[in-house]
Amino acid sequence: MCLRVRVHERVMKRHPELREEDVLHAWRNAFIAQERLDTAPGTVVALGVDSHGRGVEMIASTCSADSVLIYHAKTPPTDGIMVELGLE
Repeated sequence: MCLRVRVHERVMKRHPELREEDVLHAWRNAFIAQERLDTAPGTVVALGVDSHGRGVEMIASTCSADSVLIYHAKTPPTDGIMVELGLE
């Protein structure tokens, strides 16, 4: 099964330094990801590297069994995300 991954258009509006391709590359190259237990089921926080070598934090939600929506992405990753992922 192939997982469809979409990036919410708000991400690029809020963070013009990121393109959709950057976020998708970072998602495919995430080196750590975990489900957030304090939010809605199916919410994942991840940290990956885009094609420019930048660390990108991402938060995504499963929309269906084969679809994910990344609704937050930011570079550089915040201290809060680093702590949440155990990388402080």
